Amino acid sequence: MKRHLISAADLTRDDAVHILDTAEEMARVGDRTVKKLPALRGRTVCNLFFEDSTRTRISFEAAEKRLSADVINFAAKGSSVSKGESLKDTAQTLAAMGVDAVVIRHSASGAPYRLATSGWIDAPVINAGDGTHQHPTQALLDAFTMRRRLIGPDAGLGQDLAGKHVTIVGDVLHSRVARSNVDLLHTLGAHVTLVAPPTLLPVGAATWPCEISYDLDSALPKADAVMMLRVQRERMNAAFFPTEREYSRRYGLDADRMAKMPDHAIVMHPGPMVRGMEITAEVADSDRCTVTEQVANGVFTRMAVLYLLLGGNANEPTPGQ
Repeated sequence: MKRHLISAADLTRDDAVHILDTAEEMARVGDRTVKKLPALRGRTVCNLFFEDSTRTRISFEAAEKRLSADVINFAAKGSSVSKGESLKDTAQTLAAMGVDAVVIRHSASGAPYRLATSGWIDAPVINAGDGTHQHPTQALLDAFTMRRRLIGPDAGLGQDLAGKHVTIVGDVLHSRVARSNVDLLHTLGAHVTLVAPPTLLPVGAATWPCEISYDLDSALPKADAVMMLRVQRERMNAAFFPTEREYSRRYGLDADRMAKMPDHAIVMHPGPMVRGMEITAEVADSDRCTVTEQVANGVFTRMAVLYLLLGGNANEPTPGQ
């Protein structure tokens, strides 16, 4: 593992599989009566969130506390940032307090990389989402969920996702989740297809290691996993499709479309879901939908990342051994 986790593209196949295997051990710890490990006792982790978040912030906090770390939660609203304090000044304040790691979410693409390479703070930096750029731990938890459901918790150990077909549908243009998943799934050997209106595909997407389609119905029969993306209206400054009804008709997943998927295929969503637009309630509540599993798996995956960056090394056994 490198010192920081900024982008899913930074991970090699062996790095990614090692994180997934460690997350599997963390999941087994989660089945115990006492779910805490002493791995990060005495370490301080700061969750530095300049952007609103529920799932990711709480998931990281749960992971840190289960590893016995001391946790500092920083929200830009109500802080000195609202008075004009810069990222540099905030980072130097945290460094003076002796923070051992920083988990950062920022609306500006590249902010975590800047923090990691600036010298403002001497601590590992984990990207919890930056603008429309990257969200590597989301891609890792998605891959972990796919491996568990499509291969199995035990059979999947040491395995990648070679030969699996993953279809990612929706607002790719504004989605850091889509970018991260394309990078990581390609590294893990999966075949990725992006399905979206032409207006919701970024310039340069044709150079990504994936296929592009505008027809959802043709992509479903061969998919092992279908990941639906939320239309991110808060990032839009123009009309990217005629109406919500038209978008739902062409790119929404309902029961009829789900029936076209192979029997073993799963439906995924990074959340939050907009029911009735990109996904119907019937699909969201079905046994094939892994949304709540992804939330649970996010804690185990982030525990694994924190453990490997801060607590683990080649001479230590993984938890459970």
